[in-house]
Amino acid sequence: MVETRGRTGRKPTGSERKPGGRASRMDRFNKPPSWRSSFNRALIAAAVFVAASILILKQKPIAGVAFGVFLVLFYTPLTFYTDSFFYKRSQAKLAGQRKP
Repeated sequence: MVETRGRTGRKPTGSERKPGGRASRMDRFNKPPSWRSSFNRALIAAAVFVAASILILKQKPIAGVAFGVFLVLFYTPLTFYTDSFFYKRSQAKLAGQRKP
């Protein structure tokens, strides 16, 4: 028996496809950054770091959690201002393309 990768059946119809595609991805990048999204991203990064420091580096849980709190406080503004920089840059690029 020969098995092939991927979809081997018929092509999906328009109603069966995922909505959006490239357009929805570009819409996501055209949204201005928010403090909430930056905070959520910082929480995820800190949680991964705390778990790694406790499980892999064998640190005490109190020390790992304390450093995790510091990381959240440090990463939140860092990610917000980084996202703001890239958002402003992309908006300027789009404005430059629309002018002519």
